[in-house]
Amino acid sequence: MRSTGPSIAEILHSHESGSGSPTNTAARVADAITANGDDGTWITPVPRAQLLAAAAEIERRPGARTLPLYGVPFGVKDSIDVAGWPTTLACPDFAYTATGTAPAVQRLLDAGALFVGKTNLDQFATGLNGTRTPYTIPRSVFGGDLVCGGSSSGSARAVALGEVPFCVATDTAGSGRVPAALNGIVGWKPSRGLISAVGLVPACKSLDCVTLTATSIEDLDRVFDVIAAVDPDDPWSRPRGPRHRGGRLRAGLPAAAELEFFGDTVFRDAHLTLRERLSGLGFDCVATTLEPFLAAGELLYQGPWVAERLVEFGDFLADHPDSILPTVREILTGGYRFDAVDVFRAQQRLQRLRARVARMWADFDVLVLPAIGTTFTVAQVLADPVATNTVLGHYTHFGNLLDLTAVAVPVGVTGDGRPLSVMVAGPALADDTVLAAAARILDEPRTVVTAAAAARAAKER
Repeated sequence: MRSTGPSIAEILHSHESGSGSPTNTAARVADAITANGDDGTWITPVPRAQLLAAAAEIERRPGARTLPLYGVPFGVKDSIDVAGWPTTLACPDFAYTATGTAPAVQRLLDAGALFVGKTNLDQFATGLNGTRTPYTIPRSVFGGDLVCGGSSSGSARAVALGEVPFCVATDTAGSGRVPAALNGIVGWKPSRGLISAVGLVPACKSLDCVTLTATSIEDLDRVFDVIAAVDPDDPWSRPRGPRHRGGRLRAGLPAAAELEFFGDTVFRDAHLTLRERLSGLGFDCVATTLEPFLAAGELLYQGPWVAERLVEFGDFLADHPDSILPTVREILTGGYRFDAVDVFRAQQRLQRLRARVARMWADFDVLVLPAIGTTFTVAQVLADPVATNTVLGHYTHFGNLLDLTAVAVPVGVTGDGRPLSVMVAGPALADDTVLAAAARILDEPRTVVTAAAAARAAKER
């Protein structure tokens, strides 16, 4: 994995010991953002003077040094509200100034975290490639004019650059996992509802999931312990599942012939080499099939769920069609072709696939797949925006339709220098098992136990 900025643990140790401070950290972050210039990471960064003032205010809180995220900087995808700041969804004519803060973000602020700004995204969170923005198109930190991935492009890039140790993003069809894979960081899509989606402008409300990007499982654990909470105002909200109790894990591995790398033999060879290492990392490998997962994924854009985007954006599309990027406008307009019969037919098809997949989890604990099957340059995506986007979502589209939890895990680079990631997926509420599997693949000791996590573990015993 690439070397990035300081971890949450390192920042907290600096702040708590007095060797550093939130204001010093704020200055470092502001200077880094300024030095990187207009690189497509941020839409609205907090100006330097305001960031330093906010850090100083955190320092003045009673008992500040005991706060679980004391002075830790973070970014927020610009589809999530933060009071007093614009929410643009990468569409300037749609933008408004938020009057309230999303509860998930508020929990971070209450825990002492430092809000740094709003990050870039594919417009209306419609896309997986990062090029669908009227602002500067971000590139992968690995260079070579590789796309950054989307729609949470800026969130992944901010973490990969080391500007912030984590970001709050979203993932409907892979929007958190794909850019994480393309930037060599960890992108985790928890089970839907574990993080409140109130204050998120929905792309597809029945599937939207608030997610986290970071560089380690340890950092994810720390942030998730703060941000996860049942929210009675979110109809999809639910409590988190049990903690993983250790021991070997059963990893479901589809046959190599079922995996699609779109002619990219370098990616194929690298992934299959990683699979050979799993048994030595504490996994028992179990043969399985990917067929029902991919069948579910095909429903996302070929089925009526694309019409759900019109619930939020239909009026704006009708009144301001020229304010929407052509590719995004084409996708939204395509939602009009579905009728009620199509919706029920697709729901019944999906339920059959969900039932089949649910039975499969009796044979293995997690499913291990490529996070993406290949990469593209910005020029390649702009030349064929829909087909390349579909390729990038091949292994992610089915996640929320099947109610899974999944994490993109960086495992190095290919021989030609491109980022390589695997995806670990599990059934709903198996989040802790999925994170435990990801930590094993990263060879990362999973030792962080916060006070809240310890209390939960004691209650489970």
